[in-house]
Amino acid sequence: MVERVGQFFRDHFSRWAYRRLPPSRSVSLNNRSLFIFPSKAGFGFLLLMLLCWLVATNYENNLVFAITCLLASLFVVAILHSFSNLAGLTLSFVRATPAFAGEQLIVDLVLRQHQPRYRESLSLSFAGEEAVTTHLCGQEEIHVKVPLYAPERGLYNPGRLMLESVYPLGLLRVWSKVDLDIRCLIYPCPVFDTPKTGTANSRGDGLLQCDDGSEDFVGLSDYQPGDSLKKIAWKQYAKEQGMYTKHYADYQDERIWLDWDDYPGLDREGRLSRLCGGVLQVSATGKAYGLRLPGIEILPDNNEAHRLNLLRELALFETSASKPATGPQEGSEKWRVQGEPDS
Repeated sequence: MVERVGQFFRDHFSRWAYRRLPPSRSVSLNNRSLFIFPSKAGFGFLLLMLLCWLVATNYENNLVFAITCLLASLFVVAILHSFSNLAGLTLSFVRATPAFAGEQLIVDLVLRQHQPRYRESLSLSFAGEEAVTTHLCGQEEIHVKVPLYAPERGLYNPGRLMLESVYPLGLLRVWSKVDLDIRCLIYPCPVFDTPKTGTANSRGDGLLQCDDGSEDFVGLSDYQPGDSLKKIAWKQYAKEQGMYTKHYADYQDERIWLDWDDYPGLDREGRLSRLCGGVLQVSATGKAYGLRLPGIEILPDNNEAHRLNLLRELALFETSASKPATGPQEGSEKWRVQGEPDS
């Protein structure tokens, strides 16, 4: 029963607080957005004050009265200093570095103040994630990188960010839960497989391959026993110029296609993971590569913008956030292919 009542008040308070703090890329902390409450140590301190007051009134001890007044004054001063440690700060979202599913991504934030002053023990964290503690030593602004687990591919909203402090005495906890409208791009978890090679064509693209060609005539050679009669140069033979064998060639297309249909029998996420791994592998070879997904075909190319565009398409494929890429995004440095930079 007590847990239900406590949960009811927490939910009610959260809804009330979140209405006061709507989503925004930049939030200034003030009386409306900051909350203050005694910590566990603060409640212990209040209990000590109460005991001192009871002892002082019961035994009419002026010394204990003085100690009680001193403790009360200290608590009031701590309230002012604790609140001012966060008041006046502006918290802004800068960017979120894309990452692969199951890895750690980094959210880059900026803490800014208009009047340079010292601010200590500023803790930032997302729900269920590791907290980062920082401080301002008179700077006007600092960058803070907050780690975050990337659960699955797509555009991920990590929810509200907790900014809190128990400075200076640990008796009071000042906090704010702000929604910075963060969207983190998460790529599929890469599974590395053997990339598909180029295919033969008759358009004159790529390197000339003379073995088993069928389209382009490339020359004659002396007839050898066992050569196909269909390839004998009968015109030269009729002119009594000798018996020759005609040779044909096809051109080998060196462009590599990463195709959805190359992985039959796998589910959607399995195919996307292998295509993602293929992008990372092929991008380091210097060859042009393209991507075919159901309803999507991206022509072969090989540059950083092309690689990031393909990774973005894989990340957003068949998600609610699916839309054409608007430009290259900052890449993750977690995965490397053959020692080449991947950022």
